Amino acid sequence: MSGPEPRLRVIWTDPITGRKGYAVIDRMVNGLAGGGTRMRPGVSLVEVERLARTMSYKNGAFNLPGGGAKGGLDIDPHDPEARGMLSRYVRAMKPLYRSGWGTAEDLGVTQELLSEVFAEQGVGMTVQAMLDRSGDSKAAGRRVSQGLAIQVEGIGLADCIGGFGVAEAAAAGADHKGWDLHQLRAVVQGFGSMGGSSARYLAKLGAKVVGVVDVNGAVTNPDGLDVELLLKSRNALGEIDRSALRSGDRESPGDSWLDIETDIIVPAAVADVINSGNAAQVKARLVVEAANIPTTDDAQRLLFERGVVVIPDYVANGGANAWWWWTLLGVIEADADQAFNHVSKVMRETVKGMLERAEAKGISPREAANELSMQNLDHLAKQLGEDASEVPLEPVKA
Repeated sequence: MSGPEPRLRVIWTDPITGRKGYAVIDRMVNGLAGGGTRMRPGVSLVEVERLARTMSYKNGAFNLPGGGAKGGLDIDPHDPEARGMLSRYVRAMKPLYRSGWGTAEDLGVTQELLSEVFAEQGVGMTVQAMLDRSGDSKAAGRRVSQGLAIQVEGIGLADCIGGFGVAEAAAAGADHKGWDLHQLRAVVQGFGSMGGSSARYLAKLGAKVVGVVDVNGAVTNPDGLDVELLLKSRNALGEIDRSALRSGDRESPGDSWLDIETDIIVPAAVADVINSGNAAQVKARLVVEAANIPTTDDAQRLLFERGVVVIPDYVANGGANAWWWWTLLGVIEADADQAFNHVSKVMRETVKGMLERAEAKGISPREAANELSMQNLDHLAKQLGEDASEVPLEPVKA
């Protein structure tokens, strides 16, 4: 990824399994950087660095007072050693958490598990760095704890607000192009917390979800899937119980997901699933990136040349990250209605501004979002400094 060097790269070797863990601080604003921690086999320093840069863009897109960071562990979350490795990783990263890195759930790591491990290791909350800088850490911690305890239709607010934002981003993109979302079909690749909630709220907004994909393959129905039924059947890692499928539902290999006839695709799992080798197979007119870096630079260019609208990851999936910050800073209270309303408002304004800028300048939506994000982050860094000051964080106008 082009751009300035990251602030810090860490390569850690687990003393028990010999496997690697990585942490990257891309940049800091007011001594803070935010970004999740993931577990997946094959994760690399390069991937974590790209994700950390994306987190900087994500914070900038929503005018949030922190730089970007990311953590990654090279292990399958199903592996019986995974939890122990995560616990040892958290212990090793304590100096980073205490000096400014706030983290949260990501691919292969639930917020519940991460919070448990942080408590075991005596670090506090996973966003302890932000709490310590909030001016009233007890009040901020109480808001975050209350927010994490909120359940929405049986799913934690933290696990569904991101996908809600993805659906709102899709709706904003469709509105900008003059498309009726009720007439559009959607395919969601990945059915964990982000993919599952993206599918749920796309369906609630009126889109017809005709395909979802988990690690075991695709489930399709041209007449529309019962998303709520599938959500109830999935396990903690987003795997759908095939015995719950209805008679009209069909199974197909996971690598066939781009062959499904659809108007919207939502990649919501791993990086680089849309690349120069398969970009020509994309049938959709709107790609909404729920996962981090799911589309390569070459594929972005090819899709842009074909007129496919791509809403970049750090905008589309930024709702959950923004919700953390807004709740912590007291912009909103620990309340589901406030969370949904504020994410909807800011997401639609952000996507609209990005697409208008892109069309006015003849550039891709990602290029427009990059410009806007870095302008915001540079302004915040100038206003607050890069390193920690004695001035407590204050709410920043979204």
